[in-house]
Amino acid sequence: MSRIYKILPRGEWATAQAAGRFAGSAVDLQDGYIHFSTAEQAQETARRHFHGQAELVVLAIEADDLGAALRWEPSRGGALFPHLYGPLDVTQVRAVTAAPLGEDGVPQLGSLA
Repeated sequence: MSRIYKILPRGEWATAQAAGRFAGSAVDLQDGYIHFSTAEQAQETARRHFHGQAELVVLAIEADDLGAALRWEPSRGGALFPHLYGPLDVTQVRAVTAAPLGEDGVPQLGSLA
């Protein structure tokens, strides 16, 4: 199994928990799928797209749990990124961790595996 990760504001996660599902952040809704990153991609995603944003969390999901709705598609530099075409059931989230800002303003994701 391989874990994939979603970085999002803590408030969006709380809303998703109350609803039982996460339909996506604004950029996900705009693009038509939920953006995820692998462990190797996540810190760069945090640097590029979440710089200076406080109160973030990182969701860990087993890619295999998402079935055919998960597609691996080329993105940044041609690397394959996991994209979920459909909502994420909150029961599929294996772990939630805080992503505090580092001194450089980049969210620190800790050890992802």
